[in-house]
Amino acid sequence: MKYVYQSDKGKVRKLNEDAVAVFPRDNALLAVVADGMGGHQAGDVASKLTIEHVEKLWSELNEPLENLNLEDWLTNSIKKVNNVVYEKAQSDGSCQGMGTTIVVAICTAQELVIGHIGDSRAYLFNQSTWKQVTNDHSLVGELVRTGQLSEEDAQVHPKRNVILKALGTELDLKPDIFQSEWNDFERLLICSDGLTNKITDEELHHIIMQTEDDKLSQTLINLANERGGEDNITLAIINQHEKVGEPPC
Repeated sequence: MKYVYQSDKGKVRKLNEDAVAVFPRDNALLAVVADGMGGHQAGDVASKLTIEHVEKLWSELNEPLENLNLEDWLTNSIKKVNNVVYEKAQSDGSCQGMGTTIVVAICTAQELVIGHIGDSRAYLFNQSTWKQVTNDHSLVGELVRTGQLSEEDAQVHPKRNVILKALGTELDLKPDIFQSEWNDFERLLICSDGLTNKITDEELHHIIMQTEDDKLSQTLINLANERGGEDNITLAIINQHEKVGEPPC
């Protein structure tokens, strides 16, 4: 597998409250995106704390992945990270009320296991189609799922940034889990809403499948910024058919 990842503060925000990382391990990798929220710099604290503790739990694994139930491991790990962020928010006055989205993907040669809380997303792509495999934990996401709002209207809804579920806002929060083999899909995208609020699914599909790997993340970030860049923009893309390599500088 080959991967790229990148984060940009956008054109308007003074601070980047998103965080992203990819951690290779043997013939697998773990990728994580977190979109922090909270007053002042608290969102930045929440997202960085999330990345740090996901990496810690991943690095502490002392048995082969094939011996693990990856769905259970990911569910329990996200719960542990949630409680770390929650305790920090409760104990540090400057972090009161902070939280973050999280989308984590464990990728092996055969399968994908993805956990998420919030409105950061995961997509699978091949040359002919794409599939969003996460459901937004947001007000407009719920309205779309219940038929009260169209996808098109959701893109411009005044409350599209209202999150119904965020990591670190209550104890023992349980993530949604998606598990699948790669099947015919070739690439995985995980990203914050700073990307998907500015670029349609159709455009994501075209750009991701037609752009050279070393130009891909910057191409997507540039387009989101050209269209306003009001939010931080963060993404990681994993190519299932390539050997693991370092992300571009």
